[in-house]
Amino acid sequence: MLAFLEENGETSWDIMILPIEKDETSGWKPGQPVPFLNSRFPEAYAAFSPDGHWLAYTSYESGRAEVYIRAFPGPGQKQQISSGGGGFPRWSRSRNELFYLADDRRMMVSTYAVLGGSFQAGKLRLFAQDPLTDLTVFGYPNPGFDLHPDGKRLALLKASEAQAETKPAKVNLIFNFFDELRHRAPASR
Repeated sequence: MLAFLEENGETSWDIMILPIEKDETSGWKPGQPVPFLNSRFPEAYAAFSPDGHWLAYTSYESGRAEVYIRAFPGPGQKQQISSGGGGFPRWSRSRNELFYLADDRRMMVSTYAVLGGSFQAGKLRLFAQDPLTDLTVFGYPNPGFDLHPDGKRLALLKASEAQAETKPAKVNLIFNFFDELRHRAPASR
C-alpha cells in the first residue's frame, strides 16, 4: 500500500491502492495502482481495519509523525488519533482497539466505536510502560511489535536498558551533496 514515487528528483511517500480482479480462467489479477492518499506530506505505514472500512496511517503533515484514520474507500474527513507523535498503527482483530507506537517508543492504545458510519476514537492510554527497541530493517524503521491474530496478545521487542537511556543521536542533513562533492573534488584532479 505504500509507494515511493520519484518525480523531478524528489521522493514522495504516498499510500496507493492496488485493485485486484478475479478472472475465472486466470485467477486473481492485479489492476492498476491508484493513489489513495497523495499529498505534499509523506504518508506511510497504512493498515486496514478488520472490517476493511477504515484505514489507519502515519502522516507527517503536522511536522512530525502522527497517526490518522480515514474511511475507506472514502469519502470522509481524516481524524487524528495520536497525540504528541506516533506511528505504525495496528488494529486488533478481535477487539475495537487501535495500537500505535508513540514518539518515545512506548505502546499506546485507543478504543473505538463506529456509530452511524462515523468513527469515534476513545481515550488514549499507555499500553506498555517500557519503550520498545528502535529497530531498522534493511534501512526502514520497524515498529518492534505486532499483534497476535487472536487480538489478545502482542509480541514486543523491548529496548535494552542501555537503549532506553540513550539520547537520540545527532542528525546532520546534507543538501546538494553532489554539487558540494564536485566543488571539493573536481573531475580534473
